[in-house]
Amino acid sequence: MQVGERIADRVFDIARTFPFALDLGSGRGYISQHLTKDIVERFVHTDLSEKALRNLAVSEIPSVRVVVDEEFIPFKDNTFDLVVSSLSLHWVNDLPRAFQEIHRILKPDGVFIGAMYGGETLYELRCSLQLAEIEREGGFSPHVSPLTAVTDLGNLMGRAGFNMLTVDAEEIQIHYPGMFEVMKDLQGMGESNCAWNRRSLLHRDSMIAAAAIYQDMYGEEDGTVPATFQVYYMIGWKPHESQAKPAKRGSANVSFGDLQKVKETVSETRTEEK
Repeated sequence: MQVGERIADRVFDIARTFPFALDLGSGRGYISQHLTKDIVERFVHTDLSEKALRNLAVSEIPSVRVVVDEEFIPFKDNTFDLVVSSLSLHWVNDLPRAFQEIHRILKPDGVFIGAMYGGETLYELRCSLQLAEIEREGGFSPHVSPLTAVTDLGNLMGRAGFNMLTVDAEEIQIHYPGMFEVMKDLQGMGESNCAWNRRSLLHRDSMIAAAAIYQDMYGEEDGTVPATFQVYYMIGWKPHESQAKPAKRGSANVSFGDLQKVKETVSETRTEEK
């Protein structure tokens, strides 16, 4: 819900009204409940889970609900003025295709605002499990879903056709009594490992060893352990002729080498004014 609110803040930062918007992987509507109908006039909520859509949070914005796979979005080209997505795209098998689909359904000068987990998410849990498995079993396998690096995210959006890209990251840290509480919470969130070649069994000895490693390496003075969630926020626009364009290469009339001279001139001017 915290991430959905921060996405909504980014929508409010854009000084315009969006007549038709899409929430991709909306879950229970974590974004729309923080928006108003004077900013977004109509919403389409989509998710793979019909149950989540049935439990959609109350919002003043008129909306419809559609069960949709993010990789095969069943809407026509140039349909939406705004597409938002909160922490669902890390489940997509083909992320480049998903970005292409989002770009396709946006109107020219439409904007995509989304958030997804970054590559440093749950590094404490991953490191503890890997060290425990190496010690007890002589090797390890991934137990957390693969996640995207921030550099890859910008490249993928650029390749999909978005311009005026903005990608920033933040870390949200939550404290738990121990590793087993972290894993129970992840299970309740539906954030278990989605890798196709994952191991179906994690031995009890390895789990106990991982919990001890987690506590020893990352434990706080009060006995709790942190779980870090890295979140990438991204904004990309579909090109339109009305958008500002960068100056042509070689058109600059000031060199970076002259910046020091500008600084010295400003300093001298201030001295004279005093």
